[in-house]
Amino acid sequence: MITLKKLFSLPELEPIRLVAGKNGINRFINGVNVMESDRLVEFFKENELLVTTGINMGGDERKLNALVNMAFNRKAAGIILNVGPYIPSIPEPVFQFADEHRFPVFEMPWAYRIADFVKITVQYLTAAGQGQTKTECLLSEILFDPETDRRLLGKELSQLGIEADAHFSIIVGTAGSVSDVSSRLLHMIENELSKGYKILLSMVHRDQIIYMADRTEIQISAPPLSKLIQSIRGKYGGKSEKTDLFIGAGSDYSVKNLSESYDEAMAVIHLARHYPDLLICEYKDVGAYKIIMNVRDRNVVETFHQETLGLLYGYDKLHETDFVHFLRVFLEEDGHTANIARKEFVHRNTVLYKTKKIESILGVDLYHPFVKMNLSLAFMIENVMR
Repeated sequence: MITLKKLFSLPELEPIRLVAGKNGINRFINGVNVMESDRLVEFFKENELLVTTGINMGGDERKLNALVNMAFNRKAAGIILNVGPYIPSIPEPVFQFADEHRFPVFEMPWAYRIADFVKITVQYLTAAGQGQTKTECLLSEILFDPETDRRLLGKELSQLGIEADAHFSIIVGTAGSVSDVSSRLLHMIENELSKGYKILLSMVHRDQIIYMADRTEIQISAPPLSKLIQSIRGKYGGKSEKTDLFIGAGSDYSVKNLSESYDEAMAVIHLARHYPDLLICEYKDVGAYKIIMNVRDRNVVETFHQETLGLLYGYDKLHETDFVHFLRVFLEEDGHTANIARKEFVHRNTVLYKTKKIESILGVDLYHPFVKMNLSLAFMIENVMR
């Protein structure tokens, strides 16, 4: 998608100056709309850049302020004020509002023809849109079409300045449904990821936002991916710690093997979605889960899980107890009675009773390191199986 910063880097638009809301210059733009009244909001679409001469406002600053407010609240990319007979100067409240809300306000001199601006912008957005469609198709071929012509693919990548023999990683974000993949979310994720990674290609696939990133040019001062994701999730979910936005990154691969990076990113998302306490965002942090997920004979891991936890699951089902849940907590707290009692809101004697009961059912010593390792591994297998 095209940002205001990219659009206004065109030499043809040099006379138009950004005068307020500079921190919002990376907002996405998908169109332009000439609007002279805040009563015409039904003709306005999200992420459009508005242009006004103020001809219908009679020099009333309050109406101009209302139009700027409306543009911001309806998620416009920004607004251009054509300074001249109807807007002699931009009122101070507009500057204050724009800077406070990071909403770009541009000043267009009266001599600059609005028709020329609209023509230049539409042509640029159309050409950029066609280019974006091409890059989306290219990334789709890389990830989902094993039969694609690799020689032709390498040539197309070369035209974009991408070396097919270099190594890249795939970063995937998902918000749970196709309807959640909004332009706001796209902007939010790409803007944050760009602080640490060079984004080369991107696409929306079903409910996923997929990026092909070059991580070889990461600056030493760049924030780690976990910090970038934390920032994205905070902006997306607001003050709430719970959000349905998950982001995962695969390892670095050459283009011909890049689909493996995608699979790894999806594995990270799978684990993070069901077990957020794992606090993982990159495949390299998955640890022992890598071994489990790469066992070719699934019967091996499933049999191990059944032999390790099957009796306890059977007991819970027969007696309507919760010993499997308790064992998870026991392992998470490394068997510390006080911590388990506090977490489960039970008396320490209850903890001791349940511990002994599980030992009796399984015929093991829960405090033996080898036993704890096997039980933890069985639960990790269960996490993957789910």
